[in-house]
Amino acid sequence: MRSRLLGGGALVLALALTVPATAQIAVSGNDNRRRLDNGVNRVVPNAPADSITIIDLNGRAPRVLGEVALSHSVVGPPTSVAITPDERFAIVTSAERLDPADPTKAVPDNRVQVVDLRATPPRVTQTVEAGAGPSGVSVNRAGNLVLVANRNAGTVSVFRLANGTLTPVSTVTVGNATSSPAHVQFTPDGRRALVTRDDAAASFVSVLNIDGETVTKTDRDITAGLRPYGMGITPDGRWAVAANIGRGGGDNDTVTLINLQREPYLAVDTVSVGPTPEGIQVSPDNRHVAVTIHNGSARPQGHPLRGRGQLVMLRIDNGRLREVARAPIGDWAQGIAFSRDGRTVLVQNMADRNIAVFRFENGRLRDTGQRIATNGGPAAIRTADAPPAPPQRRN
Repeated sequence: MRSRLLGGGALVLALALTVPATAQIAVSGNDNRRRLDNGVNRVVPNAPADSITIIDLNGRAPRVLGEVALSHSVVGPPTSVAITPDERFAIVTSAERLDPADPTKAVPDNRVQVVDLRATPPRVTQTVEAGAGPSGVSVNRAGNLVLVANRNAGTVSVFRLANGTLTPVSTVTVGNATSSPAHVQFTPDGRRALVTRDDAAASFVSVLNIDGETVTKTDRDITAGLRPYGMGITPDGRWAVAANIGRGGGDNDTVTLINLQREPYLAVDTVSVGPTPEGIQVSPDNRHVAVTIHNGSARPQGHPLRGRGQLVMLRIDNGRLREVARAPIGDWAQGIAFSRDGRTVLVQNMADRNIAVFRFENGRLRDTGQRIATNGGPAAIRTADAPPAPPQRRN
């Protein structure tokens, strides 16, 4: 049964059930503010509230557990939601909002929201301010520190997390206001964090040092491909991967593999995957990398560079990336999430306003045909970071 609550002038939607503590949760952030109209990215005036969709991945067929209205945005990489290690809270950023002076336009936002996933029903419990254009967000494995990349400010915001409450700690300058820090992610040991910077003039992945709650930028900037955007780090902490979105001109773009096993961290391989790799995620077994590529799917019908979106599966093999599988997906695809066993893969189709469910087994991708409808265009998706997988033969 769906309940409707009115709060703060915005409609709040939620399914009237409690998220079970034993579920494996994925949270999809959905944007109602932007629509793709035959290749034109438009701002929708008087749009309904954005939302998150809470999905249970415990069974073979994922199912929706709840939905909460809040502010979210497709602007920025599809890692603008994060889940605490105990799956109790979600942290959701809002990179833009409607311009109060002109509702047909959007301006940078600065809000970060905390959602209690186990409340009855799930609900937003706190909203705090970060820098301009808060985008990629991550929680450390200890569950007590949160980092937010502020894409329009050139900074990373640091928050303490205790009992579901965010408290500002500091702001770290990554570059100037145009350096465009897109995503920030902790290494599993919590001692470092990596920041993708999709400013074409730099194309760096910067390294942050973390000592307790003290976060500082190091002098190490890793050269990736053109405009690193999304990023994932394997649960064992050995590798990072960056999706380099390029210039959007229809040329093939790339994914970069970064070796984290010794310092200084080094980019060791960059491979071509196709035009505009938007979403990227690593598998729980540390061995595979899933990538969504737009492939011109956001272009108008009949455009010579229009193609069908693709889900590409890469394997990390002896310090190199190689493609093992590929499957067609929907238009303007965004984020990716794995189930804990690595066999179920969720893919967000922004223009189609649904999440596709794939199976990945024995190196093969299979579209199950299941589509999870979302209240808004699905724009970011995450699960809680996977714990380290059991030791396996080293690559």
